[in-house]
Amino acid sequence: MATTARTRPSPSPSAAAPGRPGPAARVLGDTHALGRRLPQLFAGLALYGASMGLMLRSGLGLDPWDVFHQGLQRTAGLSVGAWVTICGALVLLLWIPLRQRLGVGTVANVLVIGAAMDATARVVDGPGPLPARIALMAAAIVLNGLATGLYIGARLGPGPRDGLMTGLHRRTGRSLRLIRTGIELSVLAAGFLLGGTVGVGTVAYALAIGPLAQLFLPWCTVPAADFGEEPATGPEKAAADSRNG
Repeated sequence: MATTARTRPSPSPSAAAPGRPGPAARVLGDTHALGRRLPQLFAGLALYGASMGLMLRSGLGLDPWDVFHQGLQRTAGLSVGAWVTICGALVLLLWIPLRQRLGVGTVANVLVIGAAMDATARVVDGPGPLPARIALMAAAIVLNGLATGLYIGARLGPGPRDGLMTGLHRRTGRSLRLIRTGIELSVLAAGFLLGGTVGVGTVAYALAIGPLAQLFLPWCTVPAADFGEEPATGPEKAAADSRNG
């Protein structure tokens, strides 16, 4: 008697290979890790924006990108936080030719930081006695370092500006430090020419933010075992490494 050969159904093309997380899992991780990573991401971004607002209110100088944002505000109107958001969105357009991947943290970065900066600037008084302004500047820089550790440690995608840096590094082969320095000197010069504030805070930020980010990252990074992936080796780690020094 003839027998009919049995054939196994072919796996769906969309099915993930055993032991390998699918696209959603690679971005978000499992629900247990997500319960920590999302709140940590948004807390870090809100704190980042708040620290920028404190830096703005100290009146002692801003970090390079915020010198540029403030210069745009003084030239074209709107708030500094609005320009943070607009420039973040425009920088994302530069990701297209660089073929950079968006993450949840990337989009949240654009939406949250500028709003948090404006909210903080509205409720914090303007410049007072010099000692108070120095204390405000110092607190802003330390909080910014903590915020950097929180949002990078959540591993949900780099910010627009960090992604631009790592994308250029990948496409050109130039060192991360060289690319970061070139970008930040360019926006600093443009911001200064537009009327942004360059001062002791600008220098203090440049010297302190790398060591502070490296100090806080080990405490803030979600362990890789929590969401089943290897330790980060892409844009987020590269961005963090480039801040050191």
